[in-house]
Amino acid sequence: MKTKILIKNTVLFFVMILFAGLNFDCNAQDKSKVESQKSNKIHTGAQQTDKYLPLLTDKKVGVLTNQTGVIEFIATAGKGENELKQVNFFINVSIIDYLIKSKINVQKIYAPEHGFRGTADAGELIKDGKDTKTGLPIISLYGNNKKPTKEQLAGIDVMLFDLQDVGARFYTYISSLHYLMEACAENNIPIIVLDRPNPKGATIDGPVLEMEHTSFVGMHPVPVLHGMTIGEYAKMINGEKWLKNGIEADLTVIPVKNYNKSMFYSLPVKPSPNLPNDLSINLYTSLCFFEGTNVSVGRGTEKQFQIYGSPFLKNRDFTFTPKPNEGAKDPMHNGKKCYGEDLSDHEFVNGLSLQWLIKAYQNTSDKSKFFNNFFVKLAGTQKLRQQIEQGLSEKEIRKSWQTDLDRFKKTREKYLLYSDF
Repeated sequence: MKTKILIKNTVLFFVMILFAGLNFDCNAQDKSKVESQKSNKIHTGAQQTDKYLPLLTDKKVGVLTNQTGVIEFIATAGKGENELKQVNFFINVSIIDYLIKSKINVQKIYAPEHGFRGTADAGELIKDGKDTKTGLPIISLYGNNKKPTKEQLAGIDVMLFDLQDVGARFYTYISSLHYLMEACAENNIPIIVLDRPNPKGATIDGPVLEMEHTSFVGMHPVPVLHGMTIGEYAKMINGEKWLKNGIEADLTVIPVKNYNKSMFYSLPVKPSPNLPNDLSINLYTSLCFFEGTNVSVGRGTEKQFQIYGSPFLKNRDFTFTPKPNEGAKDPMHNGKKCYGEDLSDHEFVNGLSLQWLIKAYQNTSDKSKFFNNFFVKLAGTQKLRQQIEQGLSEKEIRKSWQTDLDRFKKTREKYLLYSDF
């Protein structure tokens, strides 16, 4: 216990030093020995400050972002021979804090699902408010107000978008991007997207959405894994005329530097409360289908999207009991013992896997209650449920996707900013 306290106090000590005399400068990278050793390090669009700050100068700026909108800096703490020796730290600074420090006139913050600080449950109603740190108004773009109104955009000269996507069609940040681009196009406001890597790289997989099944968890005719960064995806939204009445946004994408999609990218900040680590993000596209069933994906535990189970899967050694926690105030099967499988030591999946969904369906005690109506929205098609109910193998199901995937790959090529390998 004393060791833990000592470690905690040491961390707090350095944090206090860091914020008491913090010195950070993204343009000091050339001068830093630490940074020079990482000259080929991936730099997100947000880090390319020389590319977008001139576009924001003397403008009234709106920013759609959340806790993932960070810039990595080298921070220096300590100075002088008689004080703590100079130490270099890599820290993540909020894009909002950086813009304000850079004298950019930020007017409003626009927040997606999970809110500006990223702590709300999936699907939870987020209210407008005020950021306690900066005093800036926060406008929620979730719930009934997914698209900013003309009044909410009043006084904005340029819009900045900075969110970390996870490369999955049903992850709602690309839907928020769509509605923001559409609103900006209708109100003649240019939009700048600060691009970030796709943690699923160039992987393209899953059924392509059929347009009769569009929803906020699937707005476009793309597969579950589209293999694009959010900047490339923005270009596709424009180029394919997916915005209302075929309008196009005045779009600028600030690309990622030193990046190709074969590179592994570990997210510096968890993108939402129930994606706590790299493995959960990797397995998300495979296990998210369970959100359309009576099977829990571990919300209400510390292994979200790394386990699955339900009270109706009895013949399993692994069990867990969901309880309320951050990001899951009332988790599925709250307080009930769930039988399932622990994947927390599983190797990364290249693409998505249907093995666990098929296995759970085959072993559930009442197949008529396994699926719910949300499953079709996640899948983007009725066919996947029908194929599983008919007992088709994963290989047979995958074969049915191939023609649509080949067609999508040709469309996708027009909008790529980075090599796939």
